[in-house]
Amino acid sequence: MTTSALEILEALASPEGKANPYPLYGELHELGEVVGFAPGNVMVVGYDAISTVLRDQGFRHPDLTGLTEIYPEWGRHPALRQAADWILNLNPPEHTRIRTLISRAFTARRVAALRPAIERMTDELLDAMADRGSDGGPVEFMHDFAYLLPVTVICELIGIPESDREYFRPIARAIATVFEFDSFDEIDAADEATAELEAYYAGLAAKRRAEPRDDLLSALLEVADEQDGRLSELELTRNLILLLVAGFETTTNLLGNGLQVLMDDPALASGVADGTVPVEPFVEEVLRYDSPVQLATGRIAYETELAGVQLRAGDELMPILGAGNRDPRKFTGPDKFDPMRAEAGPLSFGGGAHFCVGAALARLEAAVAFPRLVARFPAIRPAGEPVRRTGLVLRGFDVLPVAVG
Repeated sequence: MTTSALEILEALASPEGKANPYPLYGELHELGEVVGFAPGNVMVVGYDAISTVLRDQGFRHPDLTGLTEIYPEWGRHPALRQAADWILNLNPPEHTRIRTLISRAFTARRVAALRPAIERMTDELLDAMADRGSDGGPVEFMHDFAYLLPVTVICELIGIPESDREYFRPIARAIATVFEFDSFDEIDAADEATAELEAYYAGLAAKRRAEPRDDLLSALLEVADEQDGRLSELELTRNLILLLVAGFETTTNLLGNGLQVLMDDPALASGVADGTVPVEPFVEEVLRYDSPVQLATGRIAYETELAGVQLRAGDELMPILGAGNRDPRKFTGPDKFDPMRAEAGPLSFGGGAHFCVGAALARLEAAVAFPRLVARFPAIRPAGEPVRRTGLVLRGFDVLPVAVG
């Protein structure tokens, strides 16, 4: 067992730690809810402490210009410049202004109206999986379902033409590397993808202004235009990139992580298929047990006490959502998967003013997909070695081969 917080953090950043961070989270919990690992640097691992940090706007997001100290060239990279405009990284009043305008178009009604389309897309993808696996050979679940469903849904929501959707995966995956704190060696690919996607959205926005449709992009453009510049074209474009990348990356991980749980427990899969295990709490437990997002964006502390630990103004906080979701102070038997557990409320979508704007859509997609998946393929099982993603922030599979026959 490692002994110091810094050693645990270093272990989490290793390939072994990224593959299975949960034993290391258990070691962090033994050290406390709030654990310093270097002067002015603190990991927040307790459920209640993380919830406080996410909801208290006194804990502010660091200005991305602070990257200058560790990466002086950051401003030359389009991928990092666009992330500076993401609502994920903004503080009030900029965050409030942009999120309010986006929320006016990204409504619960618009999300709920997607259910019939999600059901149809799910069934079509399951049909295609059945065809590919009809000879008993493996089907690659991550590409053939876990990616295609959410990217099709988010593109349908935004208004991206069907003919353009397949090529988004490598572009969005390249941009997603900016979520990982050790990804600067991949920044050139992220830059190219960012420039390509910004140009694509600018062209699509021009088409929607000329011919509006019943989609999110047209609604956002209408809101932006009537607000007389309160949402700039660049802010709109960059946050559409965030919606696309976050809108399918996290749901893709949720679907893959959930299927792995189901394949590990055929009785549970049968219960989800026939409804004896309600799908909504099942989805919530997947989010808790193996969260698609393991770390929230960092925060800067103000002078305060958190979980009995005195913080100084300017301390840098690292809220580890995956650890909070396995906190034994909050959850009984945190390392056991239990969809009927009394404790609810995973931290996977964040909280407070920065609660994920697409959380309801991700939950809806998962709630539609899982029962249909295991009802259609009751004998679904592993058919090869799965390959985990290599990051610590986004947790999921790159490859998950299955047999469906």
